Amino acid sequence: MSLFEDTYFTIEEPAEGIFRDKGSKFFAYAYPFKDENKLKEIIGELKSLHPKARHHCWAYRLSPDRTVFRVNDDGEPSGTAGRPILNALLSKDVTNILVVVVRYFGGTLLGVPGLINAYKTATQEALANAVVVEKTVNDVYQIDFEYLAMNDVMRVIKDENFTVLDQQFDNACVMTVEMRKMQVNTFMQKMEKVEGARITYLRTL
Repeated sequence: MSLFEDTYFTIEEPAEGIFRDKGSKFFAYAYPFKDENKLKEIIGELKSLHPKARHHCWAYRLSPDRTVFRVNDDGEPSGTAGRPILNALLSKDVTNILVVVVRYFGGTLLGVPGLINAYKTATQEALANAVVVEKTVNDVYQIDFEYLAMNDVMRVIKDENFTVLDQQFDNACVMTVEMRKMQVNTFMQKMEKVEGARITYLRTL
């Protein structure tokens, strides 16, 4: 992701796909995913749903710049499950997503190429059934200012169409605003002209 790119693709809601080969069944489940702590819970739910399945293999990608990822082969030969799932995510250029592929063994060994193809294709099926959406990378800032500067601050927010997440107005005022990453420089330049305003970066969404 370049410095000037502030959008990424992800899926809007969970989706499923299935692939069959020589009696083996591969059920793929795709989830919008931002919190690595939720992984165990999701895998646990799928194990309850498919108690007789042999393998629950998965891969995820996180963060708008797509740099965070993990794969797990869950007992399949190394590189035949998690990596093909991840490669399907890379091909589709989606992030903040988890795909778990649940396998029922059909009695016939598929071999390494067969497994790679099965996990990749099951993932592609789930992605084909998913609604892919483009999202913006947004930063959240806190503005502290005196009540007298209210009109100046509000003008900046209105002109730039920032989203106000929280506001407290008293003699000392605090506002929390959200904006696209590419708007940050303009925001900073305009706020410099507002007397006494202090800007604090909070987080990136």
